[in-house]
Amino acid sequence: MNPVFVGVILSVYFLALLGVSYYTSRNANNQTFFIGNKNSNWLLVAFGMIGTSLSGVTFVSVPGTVGTSGFTYFQVVLGYFLGYFVVAFVLLPLYYKLKLTSIYTYLNERFGFNSYQTGAIFFIISRTLGATARLYLVINILDLLIFHNDITKATDISWSFVAISVAILLMILAYTFKGGVKTIVWTDTLQTVFMLGALLITVGYILTKMNLGIGETWTQFQGLGYDNMFVLDINSKDFFLKSILGGMFITISMTGLDQEMMQKNISIEKLGNSQKNMFTFSVVMVIVNFIFLFMGGLLYMYAAQIGVNAKGDDLYPILAFQKMSPLIGVVFIIGLISALFPSADGAITALTSSFCIDILGINRNEKSEVENSKTRKIVHLTFTLIFLILVIIFKVINDKSIIGLILKIAGYTYGPLLGLFAFGILTKHQIKDKLTLWVCLAAPIITYALSTYLEKAEYAYQIGIEVLIINGLITFLGLWLIRKK
Repeated sequence: MNPVFVGVILSVYFLALLGVSYYTSRNANNQTFFIGNKNSNWLLVAFGMIGTSLSGVTFVSVPGTVGTSGFTYFQVVLGYFLGYFVVAFVLLPLYYKLKLTSIYTYLNERFGFNSYQTGAIFFIISRTLGATARLYLVINILDLLIFHNDITKATDISWSFVAISVAILLMILAYTFKGGVKTIVWTDTLQTVFMLGALLITVGYILTKMNLGIGETWTQFQGLGYDNMFVLDINSKDFFLKSILGGMFITISMTGLDQEMMQKNISIEKLGNSQKNMFTFSVVMVIVNFIFLFMGGLLYMYAAQIGVNAKGDDLYPILAFQKMSPLIGVVFIIGLISALFPSADGAITALTSSFCIDILGINRNEKSEVENSKTRKIVHLTFTLIFLILVIIFKVINDKSIIGLILKIAGYTYGPLLGLFAFGILTKHQIKDKLTLWVCLAAPIITYALSTYLEKAEYAYQIGIEVLIINGLITFLGLWLIRKK
């Protein structure tokens, strides 16, 4: 695709976001940036969170899994659905009762300052690694498709990759710099519309080209084995019970215990509306993920019909750019960008909020609003620069296995957060606060060692998505050992 044409699309897209930013950030202050002055519309938050939850990697990866795993990812989605109810009826009431700006302040009130900062540090590490790795993967796809025309080609770092990275991060900085959460609630809603539009247009295009109806398509899925949804082999990493429980605890940890996701929810004035937001979001997320899987099956069928041997993450980009109408190529770019921006803009904003409130103590000091705003802006700029540096480092490494490891590490670091909050909510014990950090550092290491041992053991049990549960449980047990008697 012509780089100039893509540049025009990106510029128009950015101008739309900038217009929203200008409208929403008038008379903005730190409370606007951190929690949107607690007057966000719950329905907008619910809809916009879809874009945040479905990253650019999800946009290409979920459809790509259908060829080898069928619809088994839907097991995890069902777990997500259950997890959102735990967030709505256990965690949100707690956050509203304590009137939190940063959700990790709960750990300070429950255990002490060291536990509080430990929780915040684990969030900052998790979100920074996870968000930048996902950002790199999507920018790399854009670079290869636009400037190199081969999604399967791994090139060295180039001026085009750096230019795209700088442009995207500067755009995100520009429209989030002043309004923060208040702006993101609106821009994420707009971007979710674009992303879902791209999804539905692609599905409609393939159905039309193959002259298929939805019922007939599902019948063909059954013949190809794509309709396989539940794995009954207990030793499989995709065993249905592990997948559902794992998905549930992923939601509890990576949504309910994640400042990025929760600061949007607590920007809603009333708890009841925030819970309605979570319920609406959970239902729509199940539907959207099912459509992504449905599109994945269609993409594989279409590729087989036209003789294209693409699979996995390469499937959707190759077909959209090389084997479909140019319109679908444009739709794919818009959809990919719309999935990319919400996952990056929210991360940078949440990291800024957490670092300012939890590490620098911006709410605890006696400085003026002007001084605190200056500090917040410096932190915001710094995290944007950190994102750029890490994205470039990932490109220099240029190894998908390394990026996969980084994403896995980011997942491991949510386990201690799960253990900390679970211990605080489920027990009445106080702990030796100074030892919290050591427990939270030990838990992921022990979990990894256990996972490695079990895979090499005689029965070769594979720890899959339930790793987060095990990690949280080990953290919980560690906190039990350091409880005050």
